Amino acid sequence: MKIALGVTGGVAAYKAAELVRRLQQEKLDVQVVMTRSAQEFITPLTFAALTGKKVITEMFSGENSAPANVESAIEHIGVAQRIDLLLVAPATADILAHFANGIADDFLTTLYVATKAPVVLAPAMNVNMWEHPATQENLARLHARGVHVVNPDEGYLACGMTGAGRLAATEAIAKKVFDVLGLRRDLEGRTILVTAGPTREDIDPVRFLTNRSSGKMGYALAEAAIRRGAHVILVSGPTDLPVPEGTDWVPVRTTEEMRTAVLDRSRDANVIIMAAAVSDYRPAASSRQKLKRGENTFTLQLEPTPDILAELGRDKGSRVLVGFAAETEDIAENARRKLTRKGVDMIVANDVTQEGAGFDGNTNIVTLFLRDGREIPLPKLSKFDVANRILDRILEI
Repeated sequence: MKIALGVTGGVAAYKAAELVRRLQQEKLDVQVVMTRSAQEFITPLTFAALTGKKVITEMFSGENSAPANVESAIEHIGVAQRIDLLLVAPATADILAHFANGIADDFLTTLYVATKAPVVLAPAMNVNMWEHPATQENLARLHARGVHVVNPDEGYLACGMTGAGRLAATEAIAKKVFDVLGLRRDLEGRTILVTAGPTREDIDPVRFLTNRSSGKMGYALAEAAIRRGAHVILVSGPTDLPVPEGTDWVPVRTTEEMRTAVLDRSRDANVIIMAAAVSDYRPAASSRQKLKRGENTFTLQLEPTPDILAELGRDKGSRVLVGFAAETEDIAENARRKLTRKGVDMIVANDVTQEGAGFDGNTNIVTLFLRDGREIPLPKLSKFDVANRILDRILEI
C-alpha cells in the first residue's frame, strides 16, 4: 500500500524520519512530500535515504531541477491517484488552515485537494496556537469532512511552555494509519512458532546432506504473523535471509537441534507452523576427519531423522498444528495421507516442479488441505500473500 507522508515546518519534523521507518516495517510504500518550511528543520536527503526515492519539495521544477514537462506539471495528480492514504506529521496550524479552507498553493496542499484517499493529520504546535479558536474551528471543519486527527500529547514543549501541542507518539500515529487502512492486528495475544529453512546433516567436517529450501516461505509466515500482532518464535535452519524484526529467533543446524528447539518452546505456542524442509535422513555415522577420495566406490549408510511433525501431532492438545508438503507427484493423495498420519489441522502442499512454486522463488502456488475435508487451492501469489492466506485459515480453526 502506498502512503504519502507530508512533512511541514515545525520542530517535530525530525520525528517524521522515525515515522517513515515504522510505516516501512508494515511494508508500506512511503512517498515523502515536504513544504519549504519543513526543509528548515530537516533535509530532504534524510528522507530520500530512508525511502530510496525522490522527495517532492516543489510544485514545479526549481533552478537545479530537470526542465518542467507534462509529467512534472501534473505530478500532484499522479501521486493523488496512486496513494492509499495521505498522512501529514507534523501538521502545523498553517497547514490545518490551508486544508480547512481549500487553499492549494504548494504541492502538499494541492495534493490534499486532489486526492480521494483518506487523510490522517498529526498536529504539533505551541499550546496557545493549538488552543486558538481559529485552529479549533479548522479542526472541526476537517473532522466534519472525515479527516482523521491524532491529537497532540501534553507536556514540555520546545518553546519552553507546558501543555498540549507535542506531536503524538510515533506508535499512536502509526496505529491510526493502520486502523484507517484496515491493516489487521487479529493475532495479538497469540504466540506462533514457525520453523523455516533447511537442516544440515554432517557426513564429515566439510560435507553435509541438505536440501534446496531457502527459508523464504517460513520467514514470510513469521513476518506476516508479526505484522498481525502475534509474538513469533522463529526456529530457523541455515539461510541468508534477514531476520524479521521483532521475532524470537532461534538458529539451528541439524534436525535434532530443530527438534529440541521446537519441543522446548512448543508449550508456549498457540500455533505451530512447520514450514521448514527438515532432512528425512542423516548419515548413520559422521566422520570426525575429512573422508579422502579413493579408487573404489563409496557407500553412505543413512538412517531416518526424528519426525518432529508427527511427535507434535501426538501431543497437540489445543494448539493449531500446520505442516507443509513439498511434492513432485500425487500432490493431493500425499497431502491427505500426511494430514491424517501426522495428526495436524492443515497441510500446505505444493508441486515444487511447477513454475512459480519451487524452491528459492518469491512466489508460491499451494493448496490448503484441512481436517474437515476442504481443499482450498490458491493461485500464484507472493509468499507473503500465501502466508496471510494460511494465517486466515488458522484463525478460522
